[in-house]
Amino acid sequence: MTYHIAVVAGDGIGPEITSAACRVLDQVVAKFGHSVRYTQVLAGGCAIDALGEPLPEDALKQCLDSDSVLLGAVGGPKWDTLPGHLRPERALLGIRKGMGLYANLRPARLMPVLSGACPLRAETAEKGFDMLIVRELIGGMYFGQSGRGQGEGGTYAYDTEVYSQMEINRIGRIAFEAARGRRLHVTSIDKANVLESGRLWRETIHELAKEYPDVTVKDMLVDNAAMQLVQNPAQFDVIVTTNMFGDILSDEASQLTGSIGLLPSASLGDGTRGMYEPIHGSAPDIAGLDMANPIATVLSVAMMLRMSFGLPEAADMVEAAVEDALESGLRTRDIAWGGPYIKGSEMTEALLNRLN
Repeated sequence: MTYHIAVVAGDGIGPEITSAACRVLDQVVAKFGHSVRYTQVLAGGCAIDALGEPLPEDALKQCLDSDSVLLGAVGGPKWDTLPGHLRPERALLGIRKGMGLYANLRPARLMPVLSGACPLRAETAEKGFDMLIVRELIGGMYFGQSGRGQGEGGTYAYDTEVYSQMEINRIGRIAFEAARGRRLHVTSIDKANVLESGRLWRETIHELAKEYPDVTVKDMLVDNAAMQLVQNPAQFDVIVTTNMFGDILSDEASQLTGSIGLLPSASLGDGTRGMYEPIHGSAPDIAGLDMANPIATVLSVAMMLRMSFGLPEAADMVEAAVEDALESGLRTRDIAWGGPYIKGSEMTEALLNRLN
């Protein structure tokens, strides 16, 4: 079978890490008699420079015509002064909305070999943790009404968070189903003590929980969740939360694993097609220097193999190659902690060698 993948390399280190992931993908699918056809899609800051807009109409169509999308990273200081509707990040929001990708799955696991990189106390890090953050992706404040106006205090700005029962139900169901394949525990994170949207979120999750009597559900306010993540991350199995809270908490969780350069993500809708990307940014300060860690993007490809293409054995091979490389002591700069490190391209070669 030939899989058609739209590659949104994007900005900064995006082209480097997507190129590495595509090499890994080509090699592993060939072992199972498959191949991949790629379409390069222009979106983000590079699209602004070339065409004057972050998400050209043809770019979204190319994503919709693919079996799945591989994204590198978009954005950078170069475009920070542009108005909101022209910023590179609008490409991400547009692709997510256009493809109906409402569920963002971000696994965060502390590998034993990297426990020394965890910034928490040794006794906490030694316990390890393995959580899945399920973030609602196309609702909430990022997609609500926003704007500016003039008042007595001068210019004011507003952003509105709106969630419907349908939106909460469908993301909640993703979390409960995921928990059934893990440790049967869901932590629902909201701000129900202050926000009306948080109260509806909590009510809806509680009602949905009746369909999953085998899954334990716990409510947690977002400020407490931020503290609990650094105090006792091992308590979490599946976390489900809103778009904005999920964005913040998953970045916090990533730092507990040793580096944001290690964490993949999958954005899914109702079908098998998804968008797969590392959770880190474009890192323009190291772009072109061969310092970028390709592991998060490679692991995103593993998620694609498992969730969109139904190739769990291929996904296992990729993940095993990553773990073996790390256990052998290979480190890119972000996880070297002052010790010796290799280039990003050398890490890619190491993974390819292990797949052989």
